[in-house]
Amino acid sequence: MSKLLFSLCLLASLPLVSCSTVLNNLPGVYSLEIQQGNIVDQAMIDQLRPGMNKRQVLYIMGSPMLADTFHQKRWDYVYSEQPSGNKDRVQKRITLIFDNDQIIGMQGDLRPSAIPVVKASNEATVDVPKRDLDRTLWEKITGVLGYNGSDNVAKKEPPNPKPAGADDDTPH
Repeated sequence: MSKLLFSLCLLASLPLVSCSTVLNNLPGVYSLEIQQGNIVDQAMIDQLRPGMNKRQVLYIMGSPMLADTFHQKRWDYVYSEQPSGNKDRVQKRITLIFDNDQIIGMQGDLRPSAIPVVKASNEATVDVPKRDLDRTLWEKITGVLGYNGSDNVAKKEPPNPKPAGADDDTPH
């Protein structure tokens, strides 16, 4: 009886275990690439140089994945990618070590090149024409319609200045 029960349990568990293998290898089924952490590539590492301050590193690499409270002079960047299919996971790790807010060391899977690399800029300068700020949009719309706003508003006349020789306090 126990041999029969063991055989049935084994037979029932086989399809459950094989489902993940079958489902992962179905043809035509799309599986996502999963990326985690900071994207770290060789172009970013090539821009890092000893003596750079933390702000420059933040601009190039982004915020560190791990900023340890016990090791504040150490920033860890970890990038993990699981390609679609049954391919192995790719993981890259780099640790930057600072002293007085400047890079003094680098450890990890990627190494900077010996030649300094300057990243080409994709930015362009655009000349913006000067805006006509003489009239507001409402003034322009009402001007097209022929309304200039002076029909309902009473104009105030400026007070007449006193003549230079006239003085009201002196008797005549």
